[in-house]
Amino acid sequence: MVTPYDFNEAVQQRSEFVEERLRAGSPVVGLRYRDGLLLLSARRTQRKVFEIYDRLMMSALGNQADIEAIRIAALDFSHQEGFGRSPDDVTVNRIVGFALSPGLKKAFGDSWNAPLAFRGVFAEMGISPENDRFATLNFDGDFAFFEDFAVAAGTAAAEEAMLERLRRAGPGLSLVEAIDVATETWAVGHMQAGQPDRPADADAEETATQPDVEAYTKEQLSTMTLEAGVLDRTLPMEGKFRLLAPDELKR
Repeated sequence: MVTPYDFNEAVQQRSEFVEERLRAGSPVVGLRYRDGLLLLSARRTQRKVFEIYDRLMMSALGNQADIEAIRIAALDFSHQEGFGRSPDDVTVNRIVGFALSPGLKKAFGDSWNAPLAFRGVFAEMGISPENDRFATLNFDGDFAFFEDFAVAAGTAAAEEAMLERLRRAGPGLSLVEAIDVATETWAVGHMQAGQPDRPADADAEETATQPDVEAYTKEQLSTMTLEAGVLDRTLPMEGKFRLLAPDELKR
């Protein structure tokens, strides 16, 4: 007989199962800049930043097969909506809130199968900058929307440290400045996720003042490759996505 205690315990165990698999993942940084939206991460072999629709992109950490399953689901929903309804109906609200979140929540609650190891950031370019949006989506179906920046990382403390770094950036960044801020923020999150036993508040403060973030970045990027995509408002076409060239990411 299943009791409420059993259910809560099962949820906790499944959550711990996924969290452990996300801990070492490469963080994702979403950041608004002067002419659009930037998503940045670092990878070893597999792609990390993907176009979803003309004005939508995503990046994530987790199991690569699970990321691919979510990406395909987002693509299918977007193109069905765009074809059957209108491209204007293809929004990050509908994709994350109506198409992806229920499936993730159902998979997380299915005790007969392993939950998906996924934590991602979505970005949508609106008609005007005031309508630009970021969204985060978690393995249990939980999601949230943001205006200026959003992050996904291996631990809550890592995400808090990254957000603290982004709050200092201020508005109106050029693309070059945004890449520098995002790269530094990525390093802060990656470094912080390797320190799981420290209190979140203490971690955020300590990480924000680390003098060796640049050295850590250089060390990590000797074996990993930065990857970034933008939704560029200046592009004279319907599709606003552009994957940045390696030369644009050199520091």
